[in-house]
Amino acid sequence: MSLRQRLAGLASRLQEPQKVARFQQLCGVEALPSAAAAAATADPKDGDQEAEAPLPGDARRRGRPLGACGGPQPPGGDLNQCQAKRGGGGAPNGVRNGLAAELGPVLPRRGAALRRNSLTGEEGRLARVSNWPLYYLFSFGTELGNELFYITFFPFWFWNLDPLVGRRLVLIWVLVMYLGQCTKDIIRWPRPASPPVVKLEIFYNSEYSMPSTHAMAGTAIPVSMFLLTYGRWQYPLTYGLILVPCWCSVVSLSRIYMGMHSILDIIAGFLYSILILMIFYPFVDLIDNFNQTHKYAPFVIISLYLVLGIFSFTLDTWSTSRGDTAEILGSGAGIACGSHVVYNMGLVLEPSLDTLPLIIPPVTVTLCAKAILRILLGMALVLVVRNVMKKITIPLACKISNIPCDDIRKARQHMEVELPYRYLTYGTVGFSITCLIPYLFSWISLN
Repeated sequence: MSLRQRLAGLASRLQEPQKVARFQQLCGVEALPSAAAAAATADPKDGDQEAEAPLPGDARRRGRPLGACGGPQPPGGDLNQCQAKRGGGGAPNGVRNGLAAELGPVLPRRGAALRRNSLTGEEGRLARVSNWPLYYLFSFGTELGNELFYITFFPFWFWNLDPLVGRRLVLIWVLVMYLGQCTKDIIRWPRPASPPVVKLEIFYNSEYSMPSTHAMAGTAIPVSMFLLTYGRWQYPLTYGLILVPCWCSVVSLSRIYMGMHSILDIIAGFLYSILILMIFYPFVDLIDNFNQTHKYAPFVIISLYLVLGIFSFTLDTWSTSRGDTAEILGSGAGIACGSHVVYNMGLVLEPSLDTLPLIIPPVTVTLCAKAILRILLGMALVLVVRNVMKKITIPLACKISNIPCDDIRKARQHMEVELPYRYLTYGTVGFSITCLIPYLFSWISLN
């Protein structure tokens, strides 16, 4: 047997959904028999709905409520309750991917009403989660690749830590996520089959599987953060050597645990991310300087990111990845343009080279209080900007394109609506994060 045949056989084995199901079983996740599922959903004693707390959902529609169909479900007693959905074989992008005969859990507690994916209408099935520490660990891991994490992590760098590192992290994140999403739509491999896999999360079930963009971001962000900060800031090398593998492992394993990726998807995502970093990282400094200093940088940024968004929308049929890609590109464009304006206004001053490496200041009550105040005030403004832009852009795009906007979910399945909505909304959000909000902080002496 040749080396090529051996590698093909290995890849085939790593793609088997049975291995994903086996990992889930080892971690205490099991599908309930149909009879037990029907009995659990029909139990009259479970009729009182209980309160729910926020928990991770999955990019980018990141940060969905506990029990939402887009997110993983916690053990309520022993059950993650949701209804099975009938389906066939592998489905096209944007429908029900991964042979999703039965999809992930919907309800976190007995008696809660069935939840659905708001964009695709998908529902899930009952599952038994017996190891709650692993459930919460991997729920945290999957959240490290979701919108809720990104929309707090990057602003925290800009407002409280180091804007230079923040800008360059965003550059790398945009490239890695864009290439990952486009590669999915070119390869077009489905999600792991369910059954045997238990889908603990279904929001991204309408996307293709190879490679795992969670694994890509979960590799690129900690590695880049270490490369960008070590030598610029004074801290022990051990911290970085511990952070990088822990972050990458938790995020990657969480995608297998949630039933969203095969082992091969994860390995490919990791290696793909490393390859992108090896090629692209040496040019990050050059691109960042261009974005800040060149007088035509905003025009180049907006045009380039818009063209990339239009190209990605032509690769395949509609799915949640379409909006995610436009959201990522819009955020990257807004942050880059905001950084350009801030630099030319002199709002952010970079430390001189002779002051490097920077010393981490002592943690005091005043320092923490100001950091928390900046985050609370800044995030409140970000949410206001996002909601206002959403209210404006969707009806406007529908009107310009002559698309009925009575059903927002269906309207957003058109490129003419989803691309401008995501691009303009998150472009404005990114611009606010790097320009408008820092200017406000400077005005009220909170910078």
